Formats: sequence, structure tokens, C-alpha cells
Amino acid sequence: MKRSILAAPLLVVAIAFAFCSLANAQDFETFNLWPELAPGEKADAEKPTYEIWKPAEKTSDACMIVCPGGGYFGLAYDHEGDKIARYFTSKGITTVVLRYRVPRRQGVPKHMAAWQDAQRCVRVVRSRAGEWGINPDKIGIMGFSAGGHLTLMTATTSQTNSYEPVDEIDKFSASVNFAFPVYPAYVLKDGADEPNTGKGNDSELVGDFAFDEKTPPMCFIHGDDDQYSPMGSVAVYAKLRKMEIPAELHIYARVGHGFGGNPTDDHLGDWLNRVYYWMQKMGF
Repeated sequence: MKRSILAAPLLVVAIAFAFCSLANAQDFETFNLWPELAPGEKADAEKPTYEIWKPAEKTSDACMIVCPGGGYFGLAYDHEGDKIARYFTSKGITTVVLRYRVPRRQGVPKHMAAWQDAQRCVRVVRSRAGEWGINPDKIGIMGFSAGGHLTLMTATTSQTNSYEPVDEIDKFSASVNFAFPVYPAYVLKDGADEPNTGKGNDSELVGDFAFDEKTPPMCFIHGDDDQYSPMGSVAVYAKLRKMEIPAELHIYARVGHGFGGNPTDDHLGDWLNRVYYWMQKMGF
């Protein structure tokens, strides 16, 4: 009899675990980003992909593209991809996680392959707006560290094509409507390829960003103790202010690099809500 009593709860746990696993497996769908090979790649190269995460209850017609960091060497997917997507879908927002190409390609700027993938991803999302029930004029991008640099490349330089068109999708605009650079790296000249050597206090912006006419409103998140200086975010904020582009800046005291979806305490734990409320304030 004791065995029967114990068996029932174990069976319930097993069934619950199975359903949980199935639910997790169905959280998103994955698609190839390019119809064939990505620009400049060989047949044996790993193909970049994007994941579409659809909320159970959609409350917004905006879409957020998420770019994990990793120094353009790898992708910090777990805390700068998966967890971020889960947050936004919990708020009813359709989310796309971009698995752009890494590591850095030889003979081209460190961000070139990733930038090509990001521009392509924006165009793909815009081309599927009707299918996904999103507004093609409410496409945003969020990136972390190197992904924050990629976010700035995508947001400020959309009128510069990073690759030759490959199909009809490339007729769509690569511009985004809002952007969230989160502790962006490689923004200042004294840290163009590494942590900032002089804390960024007296450094100029790198020349990567065009700040063209399609540069959108932005909200910045950074830690004051970050080795990739928050002065990079400050400098871009100042640039946007001079261009009369709406922007918001949050710099957290005594906070370093790479917190992503794993905030360390209550002080920092609310940062994603700052982003969400900014979206509401801005009408996204």
C-alpha cells in the first residue's frame, strides 16, 4: 500500500515535468536568417539563425530584436538572450533573438558579419510583420556589450548597406524604430577593441556610427563600474540630444559589466522594467 501511495505523487511529478519540457520546447521557433549562405561564407560555415518568441497573450504590436553579447567571439545566450526573451513575452511583446555570426571574421571589421546579420534580421522581421501581427513601424533592437555595439551600428547606420541584396526581403528597410544599448562595448576610441584604458572620461566616439537620418530614440542601461566605460553611453546620449532625438539614460552606481538577465540585487533588478516603461512612455 505504501508503494501505491508514493507512486501517485511520483507519477504526477513525472507528468508535470514532461508537460514542462514540452512547453519549454515550444517557447520559440528557429529559422535560418539567409536563404543560402550568409555573405562571404563558405559551405561549411555555421548558419546564423533567429528565434521568434510569441507571447501567450499579446498586449503590444511592437517587436523586440535581442542581440546577446560575447565580444564578437561567442554569444552569451542564456542571460542575454533566453531570459530577456522570456521577460518581454511575459509582458505580451513579440521577441526575436538573433544568433548572429561569431567569432570575428578575418580581414574585415570585427562587427561586419554580425552587422550584416542584424540588418538582415530587421528586414526579415519587417517582411513578416503581417504574419506575426506586429507593426512594421514598431521594431526595436536591444543588445548587450558587443551586442550593444551591434545595436548602435544597426540603429545609427541603417542607411548604409552592409551587404548586397540577395532576395526580395532586402527591399525592406533595415531601420529600427527604437533601440536599447545595454552596457555597450567598443563605443569610445580608448576602448575600440578592448576595455577602456582611460575610463572613457576624455575619449571620443569611434567612427563606426553614422548617426544618419533614421537614427531612432534610445534608452541606455549601464553600470558605473563597468570596464567598458559608461561614458560611451553618455557620449551617444549627448549626440542624440544634440540631434533632438529623444533618449533616456540609466547609470547604476557600483555596478559592473555583464549583468544581463541575472541582476545581482534589488538595486539593479528592476532595470528591465525601466526599459518596458520607457517603451510605454514612447508609444511602443
